[in-house]
Amino acid sequence: MSEVYAARRARLKERCNAGGSPAALVSCPANVRYLAGASPQGAVLLLGRREDLLVCADPPDDRPCEGRPDDNLRVHILSGRGGDPAVAAAGLATAQDADSMAVEEHHLTVSRHRALASTAPELRLADLGGAVEQLRVVKDEEEISCLRIGAEIADQALGELLESILVGRTERHLALELERRLVDHGADGPGFPTSVATGPNSGRRGHRPTDRRVEEGDFLSVCLGATYRGYRCEIGRTFVIGTSPADWQIELYDLVFAAQRAGREALAPGAAYRDVDRAARQILDSAGYGEGLQPLTGHGVGLEIDEDPQLAPAAMGKLDACVPVTVEPGVHLPGRGGVRIDDTLVVRPEADGGPELLTITTKELLAL
Repeated sequence: MSEVYAARRARLKERCNAGGSPAALVSCPANVRYLAGASPQGAVLLLGRREDLLVCADPPDDRPCEGRPDDNLRVHILSGRGGDPAVAAAGLATAQDADSMAVEEHHLTVSRHRALASTAPELRLADLGGAVEQLRVVKDEEEISCLRIGAEIADQALGELLESILVGRTERHLALELERRLVDHGADGPGFPTSVATGPNSGRRGHRPTDRRVEEGDFLSVCLGATYRGYRCEIGRTFVIGTSPADWQIELYDLVFAAQRAGREALAPGAAYRDVDRAARQILDSAGYGEGLQPLTGHGVGLEIDEDPQLAPAAMGKLDACVPVTVEPGVHLPGRGGVRIDDTLVVRPEADGGPELLTITTKELLAL
């Protein structure tokens, strides 16, 4: 992997040099991990004129959640307690004769930015913008493999939960059990806070579990994800509890399933982000549910659970091959509940079989 990290840093350096900055300071943890192999707490990455440095307040401890630093990247540990690695990196950049340094202004606080300017007043600070995030959009096969394993873990955890007794248990209890099962099956941890929603709560995007108990006849919607070697996937499913579904539940489920299938089928290299969103959204809109729909149909995943691209009505850009995204339409009816179906897929050309589905738990409407 050392060659991979070195190549990623080289691509970023080319962008920085083209913009007139011979040095760059990367402080966003996901970006640090992408370029350095690890993101110890508070660490920053300095891309210098003569040497790249991972600047840390404390020695890295090789925890899976933080990764392992690139063997060919020197780690610089601050000598005193309480120091700021970003401020120290500014001094190290000037020691390498840099006169300009690009920084992630969208991640640095105002006070931290001022501290950099005060520590190295001769160093012109430029905005790196989302350059690293743009590099992260297209994944290599090693990254996709991590996402694939994470998806397998999430599928396992969800499958085991569906085999247990659910009636009478709270949303909060079920969410905690799912997160424990993720770790039991080898995840670093959950990819994001697990959402379990029952009855009138079902179908809400990002619902935080409550003490409401599962009841007969409820819709139960679950959204979870696993983190594996830093990479995060997502799966969401909706079920009916304890009885045959009511007619309105079947109709709503079939509608959301059709929308989700349309979104999945629209994934292809060269497809516009907003066209993927439109493919799913127009089905729900035509059925009269357009007003309450969520603002996007899906998004990229990787070292963060919500990355570019955004599959939304006003999104600009087109998909590339090897871009992992979610497709997650949903409908929530206030006071009644709703349906959400969510998969993680990798964009592939038709010659390679089309989009690769990573989350494979059945999307049949099961009565549990």
